Amino acid sequence: MSKTVGVIGGMGPEATVEFLRRIIATTPANDDQDHIHVLVDNNPKIPSRLAVIVEGTGEDPLPTLVAMAKGLERQGAALLAMPCNTAHYYRPRIAEAVSIPFLDMVALSVAAVPGKRIGMLASPAVRKVGLYEKSLHAAGKEAVFPEDDGPVLEIIRAVKANRITNAHRHHYASIALSLDADAYLIACTELSVLGTPAGIAAPAVDALDVLVATTVAEAR
Repeated sequence: MSKTVGVIGGMGPEATVEFLRRIIATTPANDDQDHIHVLVDNNPKIPSRLAVIVEGTGEDPLPTLVAMAKGLERQGAALLAMPCNTAHYYRPRIAEAVSIPFLDMVALSVAAVPGKRIGMLASPAVRKVGLYEKSLHAAGKEAVFPEDDGPVLEIIRAVKANRITNAHRHHYASIALSLDADAYLIACTELSVLGTPAGIAAPAVDALDVLVATTVAEAR
């Protein structure tokens, strides 16, 4: 019997929709009934993670995230997924508030990415809190970030505002190519919306794809 999945979403809304699209595309199905049951709280009103972590301003998002997790559990979710890398900074405290499993996109992605020097395509907030660096170091890998976080943040904000241009895509590719990396980890779901940067030769792992694959496998 399949498990009902609860999705803590809205960070951002388009990334959550992309997560759901990939779940549907990944699930082996001949009819509607073959797909998994998904409960989605697509809440774009969650206080900004970037504002709190990067800028040091704004409201703490943790209470809202905890309330969403508890609400999904009450509605019948047997498993939680959160398609936002930065919000995984709060994952341990959210997990403590519920009694159902909560998939860890960070740990799953670190286990999936090959190579030693990992080019990080991620939010500045991910870098600031060392979200991936600690896990990569424990796995014998090194996180390699762009020298300047500003251009990456500009691209992320453009995705959130639905104003991505070809110039943004070219800049995204240039940032990736500037990293001396054995492999790349797309560790921001806004960047997942853009896909793999054009022109890179090293393998790229998208954390959103890793979460999708695990969610489908666990639910089925």
